[in-house]
Amino acid sequence: MTTDLLDRITHDPKFIGGRPCIRGLRMTVGTVVGLLASGRTIEEILSASPYVERVDVHAALTYAALRSEEKSPVEGFMRLLVDTNLSPTCIGFIASKGVEAVH
Repeated sequence: MTTDLLDRITHDPKFIGGRPCIRGLRMTVGTVVGLLASGRTIEEILSASPYVERVDVHAALTYAALRSEEKSPVEGFMRLLVDTNLSPTCIGFIASKGVEAVH
């Protein structure tokens, strides 16, 4: 279910500065979360933005929750190709963040 929700969140570096958006629309995850945090209800958001669906609001909250826990919304792990001149300390730091550093 989480993967299906996250499919509704899009990123495009050329669109709204690369911020996560609802299905490529001009509604960002931050906007949805901010509206809810300021006391707006889901019904008020849906009424003001008829192109946004209830499941989009849930997707935005799911995405925000994963980001706040510093869990990657992408399943699996990330590999980073590193310069062989990086110090072991630097490579250790990268690895401590859950990124596999490979030469």
